[in-house]
Amino acid sequence: MSALNFAGRSTLRQLHQSVQRNILRRHQARYESSKPNTQKGSRNASSLATRAGRFLLPASAQAWVEPFMRPFQGYAAMQRRSPLLTQFESSLIIYFLGDLSAQSVSSGAFETAAYEPSRGLRALIIGGISSIPSYKWFMFLGNHFNYASHTLSLAVKIVINQSVFTPIFNTYFFGMQSLLTGSTLAEAKQRVIDTVPVSWKNSWKVWPAVTAFSFTFILPQYRNVFAGVIAIGWQTYLSWLNKTAEAMESGKESGNKAASQQEKGKAEGREMKAGAKA
Repeated sequence: MSALNFAGRSTLRQLHQSVQRNILRRHQARYESSKPNTQKGSRNASSLATRAGRFLLPASAQAWVEPFMRPFQGYAAMQRRSPLLTQFESSLIIYFLGDLSAQSVSSGAFETAAYEPSRGLRALIIGGISSIPSYKWFMFLGNHFNYASHTLSLAVKIVINQSVFTPIFNTYFFGMQSLLTGSTLAEAKQRVIDTVPVSWKNSWKVWPAVTAFSFTFILPQYRNVFAGVIAIGWQTYLSWLNKTAEAMESGKESGNKAASQQEKGKAEGREMKAGAKA
């Protein structure tokens, strides 16, 4: 009987100790999860930052940088919730600012000419249509042509981007600019011929460096927006080039009209002389 009592007490003691251990584990797990950032969390953040191609700042510097990072953190949250809508809205802002900059430069800060809302509307239409395809292109480029050598990967991405995306986009940009002003297909084709080769040649002076920086330091989902921010200056150049081509075409058209009127006047003069002789 005493042996049975001893065995029962031992079993109850082991059960009690097991319950206590489980309760202790739960409390420890809750305590660890409520701690701000453990050493493990720092290692994970560091590895994520390294994969993104960025470097973490010291704690003293982060305190100064944190207020400036809040808008970017808000944008990152929007990007996670609605990536396509965020890209679309970002493109509208970028293209509006690019056209506004181009009009400001061409008019001497609007001293020689007023702001043209129709040009701004055309820029918004062009940017809105191209926003999602551009985003998809940069995601595709980031997921492909990745080799063991980072330098080789960058070189291939730059060549493909410059050989495929840039001429197609520039053709779309200048063609749409022409068509949205009411030009015919033949006139839009001439606008593309006048502008795309020049813009493609000059793009080699800017976009290879931007592409290399983007695929080295910028997270994939932000590459299109980063390129868009740089493109504010580039859009200024494209808009200026488009306006120059438009002025050249208008000058040619005016010259042709003047020449035809001159020929018409000469023909009428000849007819009058012939009538006088008769």
